[in-house]
Amino acid sequence: MNFTTDIFNQFDKKWALLTAGDEKSFNTMTISWGGLGTLWSRPVATAYVRTSRYTHDFMDANEYFTISFYPEECRQILNVLGAKSGREMDKMKESGLTAKKVGETMTFEEAEVTLVCRKLFMQQLEVENIPDDIIKTFYTGQEPHDMYIGEVVEII
Repeated sequence: MNFTTDIFNQFDKKWALLTAGDEKSFNTMTISWGGLGTLWSRPVATAYVRTSRYTHDFMDANEYFTISFYPEECRQILNVLGAKSGREMDKMKESGLTAKKVGETMTFEEAEVTLVCRKLFMQQLEVENIPDDIIKTFYTGQEPHDMYIGEVVEII
């Protein structure tokens, strides 16, 4: 498996879609926080999801998820998918993306790269372990994120 990129910009500047669920029921959301590396001698991807997000339910209920990256011309779609909840709208209809089954989970035809991940670990970030300046910027009046680590089992 190979994936060559400017990793610091891949999440922060280009964004990605985090998708969990199966053909019958899935949800996706835009993420700009994440990472790639190795853990327990395995290639891994990390994503962070607030417990209030609809996708969080799908992440907890499923063993697999995808992180997919898109060309710049999809930027407006990613903006919509990050700003609106699948609880309140049909994200697939609104986005115009073409859902695609990969293994036991979902991605989209329009993705440039999709990382198929098997969930290895989940833990809530503990506010008492986060520096004060970050708490003030990201967590004043909001719940912390849960961190999901998945083994990258396939790169499409």
